[in-house]
Amino acid sequence: MDIAAPHSTDPLLDPEEPDLSDLDPKDWTAARAQAHRMLDDILDHVQQVREGPVWRPIPEAVRAEFAASLPWSPCDLADVHADFKRLILPHATGNLHPRFMGWVHGGGNVAGMLADMLAAGLNANLGGRDHIPVEVERQVTRWMAELFGFPAQASGLFVTGTSLANLIAVLAARADALGSGSRIDGVAQGVGGLVAYASAAAHSCIAKALDIAGLGSGALRLIATDDAGRMDPARLAPVIAADRAAGLQPFLIVGTAGTVDIGAVDDLTALADIAEREHLWLHVDGAFGALGRLSPDLAPLFAGIERAQSIAFDFHKWGQAPYDAGFVLMRDEAKHRAAFASTAPYLERQARGMAAGQPWLCDYGPDLSRGFRALKVWFAFKTYGAAAIGRAIAKTCRLAQALARGVDAEPELERLAPVALNIVCFRYRGPDADRLNAEIVTALQESGVAAPSTTVLDGRLAIRAAIVNHRTRAEDIDILVREVLRLGRALSGSFGDAS
Repeated sequence: MDIAAPHSTDPLLDPEEPDLSDLDPKDWTAARAQAHRMLDDILDHVQQVREGPVWRPIPEAVRAEFAASLPWSPCDLADVHADFKRLILPHATGNLHPRFMGWVHGGGNVAGMLADMLAAGLNANLGGRDHIPVEVERQVTRWMAELFGFPAQASGLFVTGTSLANLIAVLAARADALGSGSRIDGVAQGVGGLVAYASAAAHSCIAKALDIAGLGSGALRLIATDDAGRMDPARLAPVIAADRAAGLQPFLIVGTAGTVDIGAVDDLTALADIAEREHLWLHVDGAFGALGRLSPDLAPLFAGIERAQSIAFDFHKWGQAPYDAGFVLMRDEAKHRAAFASTAPYLERQARGMAAGQPWLCDYGPDLSRGFRALKVWFAFKTYGAAAIGRAIAKTCRLAQALARGVDAEPELERLAPVALNIVCFRYRGPDADRLNAEIVTALQESGVAAPSTTVLDGRLAIRAAIVNHRTRAEDIDILVREVLRLGRALSGSFGDAS
């Protein structure tokens, strides 16, 4: 039916006066042309990223421009885009570049980038209600349940990253251990102190999750690792027994699928056996490694992950999705929902209309307002296919093995850890080796040639090369080895004897 606009004498609604509160373009033709220029520019940047430096130090003059006051007056979109190209684009993280190897950052993909544009255009809130973007997230959840051997009714949720995904898993395990009443009465009402177990090589966000969950980081028992950097199951069982004897309440084992330092994968089958025997929740922190299940060659390394109660991982790492796209997958949907669902009159669900479609996704995590993160992952899997993403993952592992062979073949270099997946830790042999290798890494980064990072293994500083980017090729590995050797030789004279 026709709905007539009401007559108004409000001068702010006078149709003869320009509406300065309207944020849509005044000239759609010009806005469309500028949008195409912006899209072309960023596509050019991605296409040509190999030709530029990995990273550039930020000049103080550029940094100073971000001290400007809040802009109250409008500026043309083309001018703002020019500022982006001048100030922001040249000084980004650099993880699109094939020789960015410092941290476990994915390289992104064009399909996901375009999907993010579409998602921003839809501006959908995936906290709940009955709309198709929610079904996209549910479909990706079913895909992941299929990949990891979980029941078809498993639940899942997109979040910012694995740090939050791990926290959600800890909270779900806590609620399962203490019962639903703990959400009202608090964790102090539990019987005994809750304690959890993880590898000594587990990511620091696990301890932080226990802290945020009100259990304290001291509730995390760090279990020693074996020579391959994996949690030693033989050392886990006695610690659990000792805690029970002390009147504490073990509730959670956290296995790691790809440790942050060297990429080790815990024996998940052994951990699942212990969790089953001890009636504990098994969670797997698979931040970057879990998606190795997409590669038939790598999938056997993750045997036992299908027995976990929950898995956390990032599509923006090995999945190559644009940031951010973390994910948590839960075996038992009812337990997942019991840990987070809440009601309020303004969020009442209905059988019909826009308020239908329950359970809402906000029932599975802390966020009510949630962006359409699922679309870029949905686009990537449909555009490239899961097999291609798996092949890209496997390629990074082959390149890591090639780097390991290159390091082992050079007398001036030494490898400091086994290579389980895609991370190689090594260093240049020389005087005052820790300071020397730290300087080599800084020089590499500042030169823009390559960007590894550092870590410390057994008290020794290592050059850490994490090969995650689908754009990385064998020639990039060769360049990294060549430059480390060149810098090591050039800088050695600047450092005295280690003694």
